[in-house]
Parts: sequence; C-alpha cells; structure tokens
Amino acid sequence: MIPDTDPNSIVYLNGEYQRLADAKISVLDRGFIFGDGIYDVVPVYAGKPFRMAAHLARLQRNLKILRLETGFTTADWEALVTDMIKRSGLSNCVVYIQVSRGVAKRDHAFPLGVKPTIFCMVNPFTRPTAQQRDQGLSAVSATDIRWQRCDIKSTSLLANILARQQAVDSGVDEVIQFRDGLLTEGSACNIWMVKDGELLAPPLDEHILEGIRYRLLEELAVQQDIPFVARPIAQHEVDTADELMLTSATKEVLPIVIYNGQPVGGTGRPGPIYRRLQAAYDKLVEL
Repeated sequence: MIPDTDPNSIVYLNGEYQRLADAKISVLDRGFIFGDGIYDVVPVYAGKPFRMAAHLARLQRNLKILRLETGFTTADWEALVTDMIKRSGLSNCVVYIQVSRGVAKRDHAFPLGVKPTIFCMVNPFTRPTAQQRDQGLSAVSATDIRWQRCDIKSTSLLANILARQQAVDSGVDEVIQFRDGLLTEGSACNIWMVKDGELLAPPLDEHILEGIRYRLLEELAVQQDIPFVARPIAQHEVDTADELMLTSATKEVLPIVIYNGQPVGGTGRPGPIYRRLQAAYDKLVEL
C-alpha cells in the first residue's frame, strides 16, 4: 500500500527537518539495538488527518506504558503531524511517528537521563484497489507466537514479520492468528467475522492491538443497524464464518474470501455485511 519512499522527502528527527537520505541515528539507539520504542501511523485523506485524536491518544498511552517521556503534549504531536503533511505536499498520505528510548550504553535496564529519539516521516498513500474490494483477499490460519502485550504498538515486530512471511510463503495475502484456539488478529490488522448477520470481533485485551478502525467499525455497525459483539472466538467458528474481513489504517476495510484454501461462506465472494461497512467507511472518509 505504501510505495518506495522518496529519499528527498523531508523527515523530522529530534527537532530538525532534513532529507530522508540525510537522516541518521546512532547504532547505540535502543530502538535499533532492542526495538525499545513505539510507533503510530495516521492516515490522511485530501490533506486532512483521519481520526488523528484517536491515533495520538494511543501514541500517548503507549508512551506512558513504556515510561517514555518526550515532553510532547497532544497539541505538540498535532502540530508536528499537521506540519509534516504541509511539508510533504501530499494530499493522500500516511504520517509515521516513531519514538525510541534513545542512545545509551547497551544494557537491558532503562538508562537514566537519556533523551528519546523522535522520528516522523510522510509516505504517499494509495487506497485499496477496486480488485481488492470486489474480489477480496486470501488468508491461512497461523499460530500466534507473539508476546503477551500485543496491545502495545511496539517497534519490536519480529513475530509479526514471521507471520507476514508465512502468508507470502503460502501464496496468500494475510494470516489469521490463533492463541490457545482463540482468534487474535492478522500479521498487521484486526480480523472480523460475520455469522448469521452478526459482526463479531475478539475482545480488546493484551492479545490484540486496539486498531483505530476497531472502534470505528464498531461505530459503523451501530450506524448500519448491524449487531456487533466482542467476545472470544474459537478457531472452529472462523472455519465456518459467513464472512471474514480485516481492517487497518492502510488497508481500511477489506474482505477475506478464501481461507485455508476454501471459499468463505461457501461463495468466496465479499458478503453483504462487508459491503455495507465498506460503503459507510467510504462515505466517512470522503466527507
């Protein structure tokens, strides 16, 4: 969804604006050494950040969990995002924010008196294609091997990378992960299922990331009079779902029509609940 980044694009790094090609961090940065940091991605439609308040609230919440003090207020983050959009000259884009604990001697314990590394860049954003919407995606099941705090949007993404590569090796678009026989999420997205007209999702806990589109899809379901229930979902239920779909900042809402080589819902086509939610999403972002 995000093409190769222009090396001449302007990025923000520790208070300075510079070309991406010129931006450098120390090899002792804890984000590089340990993956000790968090990130967030704000989508932008027609120059306007979408759900920025929710994205920045999650960013601040994760910073607090990791005990990372930046000195930035929510207003400061808003100003940075707005400025980066303006500097990029892009209409549809995604603003990537990353904060690591900073540069220190390699030691697992939190270092004292270290300034965090704050990085921000903007990439072009192309919305999902008509083919993806109309023909849907394919997925296979996978065991969730990630850690116990998947609710933190951490830069430590090795398990997610392995999951995504499993999808690539299997010749499909995504994996649907399960922990102890219960649905969690994809490699980088929330997973939804429909059964008997009811929209279902795993409950928000430490095993899944609270995607901003999770709350949004819940809102759209209420708006569309679609019953929504968040509850533990067993793997055998996913096997017999009427519809499956995924959501993320860059994938928006997309249907999964082939799962473990079988057509979802017996048809292998995007279902009516997906169609209603996708249309409602489109109307919202195109206002």
